[in-house]
Amino acid sequence: MIEGTLAWINSHLLTAVIFLPIVSLLVPMLLELFGWRLSATTWKLFALIVSGVGFGLALEVWDRFDASVGSMQMVERGGWIPDYGIHYYVGVDGISLFLVVLTAFLLPVIFVASWNEITKRVKQYIFFMMALQSGMLGAFLSLNLFLFYVFWEVMLIPMYFVIGIWGGPRKLYATVKFFIYTMVGSLLMLVGILVLVYLHYQQFPGDPITFDYIGFAGASGIIDTPIPTEGQPWWQNQVWLFLLFGVSFAIKVPLVPFHTWLPDAHVEAPTAGSVMLAGVLLKLGTYGFIRYSLPLFPIATIQLAPWIMWLAIIGIIYGALVAMVQSDVKKLVAYSSVSHLGFVILGLFALNLQGLEGAVLQMVNHGISTGALFLLIGMLYERRHVREISEFGGLARVMPVFTVFFLITTMSSIGLPALNGFVGEFLILLGTFAVSPIKVVFAISGVVLSAVYMLWMVRRVFFGPLVHDANRKLLDLSLREKLVATAMVVPMIWIGIYPATFLRPMDRSVSALLRKMETRGADLAAYQRVESGAGKKSAKVSRTVADE
Repeated sequence: MIEGTLAWINSHLLTAVIFLPIVSLLVPMLLELFGWRLSATTWKLFALIVSGVGFGLALEVWDRFDASVGSMQMVERGGWIPDYGIHYYVGVDGISLFLVVLTAFLLPVIFVASWNEITKRVKQYIFFMMALQSGMLGAFLSLNLFLFYVFWEVMLIPMYFVIGIWGGPRKLYATVKFFIYTMVGSLLMLVGILVLVYLHYQQFPGDPITFDYIGFAGASGIIDTPIPTEGQPWWQNQVWLFLLFGVSFAIKVPLVPFHTWLPDAHVEAPTAGSVMLAGVLLKLGTYGFIRYSLPLFPIATIQLAPWIMWLAIIGIIYGALVAMVQSDVKKLVAYSSVSHLGFVILGLFALNLQGLEGAVLQMVNHGISTGALFLLIGMLYERRHVREISEFGGLARVMPVFTVFFLITTMSSIGLPALNGFVGEFLILLGTFAVSPIKVVFAISGVVLSAVYMLWMVRRVFFGPLVHDANRKLLDLSLREKLVATAMVVPMIWIGIYPATFLRPMDRSVSALLRKMETRGADLAAYQRVESGAGKKSAKVSRTVADE
């Protein structure tokens, strides 16, 4: 039986990666059903072992991945509702690979970090975290639009309960706000999916109805559905379809002005919820843009790219300025996410190799650096049960090991050379400069402001006199906490020193995306010059794409 199970996993590796977290829970649930009463510690050990195995499977996906291939790999397909083109259809390419590895990596780290934090309803906590993990992995690996939507919705429910049950004093407000924002975006995306499938069927009436991502264009992994752009009803225009998908993704990022749910969710969430939210959940918004919006609607993408880049710059500066005035250290880091993810959007819509690869890498970087910040803040909160910056000061004297880890993570977050944040931001700025040097000038101000508010926070928390007596008795990191912090710091240094390990596998997939947009973008530039005489910026973007 064991050999048969291993053989099945070997041939269905992606399915095993997706469903291992949630299916594995059947074991302890059946044991309890038949009279075994498992302690909270047993449940935690079980969750840690299963999540560790899941991370091992994700590493196996990385090991099998062929960096010389730009199309989807390890594809698995099965029937679900075939009469309506709905299939179980999953695969991985260079764009999704490291997001899958990051997601699988964070779960065991979170279980170790929250070992002492979660003391009530442990079984339910593990169930929701496992369900959240399966939903996020499924969304990253889905190649069927309906399947993607199902996994997208699955993620919403566990996070709602994680914040609502184990969150802070204002958890009800935060969960309702999170639910409303995300649900509105999800419904808009569902409408966009249905319209897209309908239009495809109308244009190719002889073909069966399909929701398959690759099914629109064959094995290249890039959809080239010829959505009408003129002489058709307004709702068939690519811009409107782009917005139906784009608003949903912008809420998830979150992109200004759709960001107001994020600080409340972060502040009220338990440490594990904040780490998953910042580390992975927000990346599904940026991933949605690059996986769906760019290839599905290339003409609308190039039309709207300059405006979205300015919106990203507003988010970069706004998030940094608001972070500067925060008195709560967790809320400060929450607003820093708004700023940092603005860089990711900026790189995506630069629409060139450097910008896109920098954006994908920065998704991973942000998940590691900001996730580590929330973990460290959670460790500090366990000791003092306050997060106000004014309550600290001089912690470097009593918690030197904690201070070292926090400083490394801070430097990673603000983009210090030789750490991961620098590589991603540099590539994004390089790609943006090829499109618009003036945008780079504004974006760099966000880098400077990031250093200002992060270093200001570090100075007030860790240096200066020990004013509060409660801080004098604080214990430094335990062995468990040192292991957690080390696990987060190692990839910061690895990516910072040798980013080629992570950039090389995504190169072919990003290049394939750009080649498809090059063909459609050149036509758009000519159309804009004829129709409006205002296509200079879009033509400039198209030429940048063509140069790749």
